[in-house]
Amino acid sequence: MATDKLGDMRLFTTAATLGSLSAAGRKLGLSPAAASARLMKLEASLQTRLFVRTTRQLRLTDEGRVYLEHCLVALQAIDDGEAALQAGCAAIRGKIRLSASTDFGLHTLTPWLDEFTARYPDVRLSMTLTDSISHLVQDDVDLAIRFSEPDDGALVARRLAPMCRVLCASPEYLARHGEPQTPEALAAHQFIVLVTSSGPLNEFHFRKHEATWQFTVPMAQAWETNDGTLARRWALDGRGIVRKTLWDAADDVRAGRLKILLTDYIAKEPGVYAVRHRTRYMVPRVRALLDFLIERFAQETARWPNVDRCQV
Repeated sequence: MATDKLGDMRLFTTAATLGSLSAAGRKLGLSPAAASARLMKLEASLQTRLFVRTTRQLRLTDEGRVYLEHCLVALQAIDDGEAALQAGCAAIRGKIRLSASTDFGLHTLTPWLDEFTARYPDVRLSMTLTDSISHLVQDDVDLAIRFSEPDDGALVARRLAPMCRVLCASPEYLARHGEPQTPEALAAHQFIVLVTSSGPLNEFHFRKHEATWQFTVPMAQAWETNDGTLARRWALDGRGIVRKTLWDAADDVRAGRLKILLTDYIAKEPGVYAVRHRTRYMVPRVRALLDFLIERFAQETARWPNVDRCQV
């Protein structure tokens, strides 16, 4: 099969996945005009229309949906063949596409990745930092670090470490407003809420022995942002109580910049996970990174003697 035909197929499948020809072109390094010309060439060679195109929408035709299924199978087979060859020569090189939450990615994962790339200098990284859940196929992600276990059967998750989410605030905030001693006392406090594509994360769950509580932050009274790093900064500035993962809050808690609240009521969570798509072959560079993360999370967890109690 001609190389340009493979390129046209990749453009087609990427456009179908993203729902945009111009976005697919940008991802593959093509101008909008070049992407449009290549798609027209592909449709001409097949003698059929693959998309119905309007100024606002790119929609597959019935023929396009049939062709997409076969293209995905063919391209996956080619990718798997190349990956198998790379595995045979045991080379750790090439690009790894990662996804992680903003705060964790910037303050914890980035220094770790510096260590990893020093160990494997032929590896290149493409990092997506987002506090919304990444779509591994649509966003072309090899590995995503998530603070919950996915419920999608198409994904494979490897548990990396224990995890819990904690409410925390700065000493300055607590000096002004007092420290809540029970979940009910939260009603008198100010909050910083992270907002994702799924909505605001403003529902907090607590557990002590067999009793459970739920507290919902009124959004009209909250500082809100879609950026976990900004939420952390506002908390450090004393704007209110913020909910963070223990991994995000650990350094600030150790340094006394933040204090964890309601420690007797924290509800445990499944853990931190490395997530990948089930159908994607794990090439050596991704396997090397996964092994490195398992090792690095274990080292860091060992520094937390009370991690099972969500304390650092």
